[in-house]
Amino acid sequence: MIELPKISANSHIFVLTGAGISKESGIETFRDNDSLWSNHRIQDVASTEGFDSNPTLVYDFYNKRRKELNSGIEPNRAHILLAELQKLLNINIITQNIDNLHEKAGSSSIIHMHGELNKARCIMNDSHVFNWFEDLNETHRCPECNYQMRPHIVWFGEIPLQMEDIHDLAEQSALFVSIGTSGEVYPAAAGYVTMFKDMRKPTVELNLEPSCNQDQFDFAIHKPATVAIEEFKDLLIKNIK
Repeated sequence: MIELPKISANSHIFVLTGAGISKESGIETFRDNDSLWSNHRIQDVASTEGFDSNPTLVYDFYNKRRKELNSGIEPNRAHILLAELQKLLNINIITQNIDNLHEKAGSSSIIHMHGELNKARCIMNDSHVFNWFEDLNETHRCPECNYQMRPHIVWFGEIPLQMEDIHDLAEQSALFVSIGTSGEVYPAAAGYVTMFKDMRKPTVELNLEPSCNQDQFDFAIHKPATVAIEEFKDLLIKNIK
């Protein structure tokens, strides 16, 4: 692999984060065999078909996740390090995670491409999105148009949010950094690293283990996110030109 490239102080850096960065805060991933997801079929709780056939199950599933998130889960050192880097460089975080740990750590430029657990939206108008910290069920109605509400989550088969904004950021960015993701989800880790390779821009992987598309990364640190990001931060700061 090549050395970590030199980065100018005004460069934009595209940081994609996945479940691996939040796991160290105690948030389970759906790929873990003993996780919350292991008791549910993905299509039952994370698809429009599942919601249509059994909305109560879906509401209850995300109500439990929301309650767990807001019951004391805090950002870990990895989230805090990214927030610190954002004070030195133009770090844009595009996260697959639906938690609010990047915000709680102090990061500001964040796109939640798969939605947010602490938000709900109208089933008829995607632009009617509201902060939501309580349980959600069939009785709740959109304050704007009185239609039923659903979790503000991108389910399987749905298009991720703010795709045009994400694409624009990719074109502006000088470096792609993938953190805590398996590389299997498209268009996130599976697509953006290819985009950056096509643009001949350097790519970095920070992950516990090599991802399924590890051959597309120019530089990698394979350690827990809290350790990998600490090492990456130190290297990146040394390489600011």
